[in-house]
Amino acid sequence: MSDNSGCPAWGGLSGCGPAFPRVQQTESRQRGRLPGHGVRLVLLLVMAVGALAAQSTPADLPKAETILDRYVEATGGKAAYEQRHSEVATGTIEMVGAGVTGTIADYRSAPDKAYTELDVNGVGKIQAGSNGEVAWELSALQGPRVKSGDEKADAMRDSIFNGPIRWREIYPKVVTAGSATVDGEDCYKVVATPKDSKPETQYYSKKSGLLLKTEGIQITSMGEIPVEETMSNYKDAGGILAPYTITQKGAGQEMKVEIQNVKVNTEIPASRFDLPAEIKELVAKSKSPAQSK
Repeated sequence: MSDNSGCPAWGGLSGCGPAFPRVQQTESRQRGRLPGHGVRLVLLLVMAVGALAAQSTPADLPKAETILDRYVEATGGKAAYEQRHSEVATGTIEMVGAGVTGTIADYRSAPDKAYTELDVNGVGKIQAGSNGEVAWELSALQGPRVKSGDEKADAMRDSIFNGPIRWREIYPKVVTAGSATVDGEDCYKVVATPKDSKPETQYYSKKSGLLLKTEGIQITSMGEIPVEETMSNYKDAGGILAPYTITQKGAGQEMKVEIQNVKVNTEIPASRFDLPAEIKELVAKSKSPAQSK
């Protein structure tokens, strides 16, 4: 799942854009972000987006702002995004070469609520989400966790709904860094720097304007992990184009996400984004006088 943001459009983005949840690898495992479709919060079994900074745009290349605006138009246009207020994406996940498979369900609601659930064979259920204020994760492997610092900043950014049309808010600095080839297709290379995290490198097709790959550093409880995410099989997702196939590589593992169904502007119960009891307990403890001393 990397928009929102210049990311694909599941929820987010990342995910750059509506963000496909990038899946964080479990600690076996991503945000295993799942881009945002931010697979920009969480695909919890691999990890997602980022990279190197550049200082200027070569004279023969378009400005980064032009490339990101073209992505919005190529995927449906600003008006189409603005018609979308919620999204539910479901599909399958596979740890390539490991014989591990499972399912994913990703729920997104404007302006910044997200919930992702992975059910992985042999691992169990992995949940992650944000209610707009608290970013959290819950799994049988690690138990309940409230994210903080850079990890929280990444999660909150990935939970932004319709990230592609809000890229100026998400990335204060964007620079065209050159050209590159992704799976035989010529691309513009853009370095996008969030206001509260590390820069990420995004590759946009010169021909179609679509986002084909991202590279960066995923902030996890295990530390910083370089991650590469490729997007393909763009299809209609409620009036916009979004990648239905996302492959994430990180920490020596590769995860493939295949989105099978997307419902847009479907009613999602508000309770879907409530904090689980275990997370509420951690939040309460962090606010107690004893913990603050």
